[in-house]
Amino acid sequence: MDPNVYDVENADIAWCPSCGDFAILRTLKMALGELEIDPKKLVLVSGIGQAGKLPHYLKSNTYNSLHGRALSPATAIKAVNKNLTVIAVGGDGDMYGEGGNHFMHTIRRNPNITNIVHNNMVYGLTKGQASPTSQLKMKTPLQVEGVFEEPFNPLTVAISLNASFVARTFAGDIKNMKEIFKKAIQHRGYALVDVFQPCVAFNKINTYQWFKDNTYPLEESHDPYDKHEAFKRAAETEKYPLGIFYINPDKPTFEETLTVYSDDKSPLYEREVDMQKLKDLIEIKRKI
Repeated sequence: MDPNVYDVENADIAWCPSCGDFAILRTLKMALGELEIDPKKLVLVSGIGQAGKLPHYLKSNTYNSLHGRALSPATAIKAVNKNLTVIAVGGDGDMYGEGGNHFMHTIRRNPNITNIVHNNMVYGLTKGQASPTSQLKMKTPLQVEGVFEEPFNPLTVAISLNASFVARTFAGDIKNMKEIFKKAIQHRGYALVDVFQPCVAFNKINTYQWFKDNTYPLEESHDPYDKHEAFKRAAETEKYPLGIFYINPDKPTFEETLTVYSDDKSPLYEREVDMQKLKDLIEIKRKI
């Protein structure tokens, strides 16, 4: 499918020139096109931030949630209509900071959704404060003496919680980013793709060249089904590996565990509402 089918006519894109978000947007369109995903059956969910604007620029159904809250509505959307392709997008501050609690519990639930996180190690929309993934000693307009907290490692957290798909890629490597996006979207279960993405306006340290100098691809011999090895590789910080770290194909999805699907596989939104049962339920709740 031509990736141009996802273009939004006359979109007024607010990102800075050379922002890594452009590459992520373009690559996601290419991946969706190669998977031939109908825009009518695609839902992009986001919170707040520069990354959260991506759904505004890609033709699909969209849901713009509160800051850090994209994963919960994405889980609900998939639960009521499992025939949709659901992708939650956001930045490192949105997903790992404000949404940190949702991040952990979504991994535990394992909904069949893809979670793409634009990780530029800074809050870009609000002009450069440190984010959960900012590196030690990084100076910002707010952290004038430098960041003193240990950076949050989303990959080790996700693997420790037995996420079913964990990967990291780089916005400067479109070829590999596209292949990882495709595999994440095709994966059955929650799929995390952490994307290193330079913020050209407010992060002058972690630039395109910095990411090129400080990353390398996982070896072809890496076994993504070996959880212990995946955790060990995800913990590396001297240089950061890129690729698919971990896959757990046996974990049931959130939708598969819902009793409403145990006898009836039809999507919830297609079922008729029993108004009498609904009325009775409301009356019971009123008496509590």
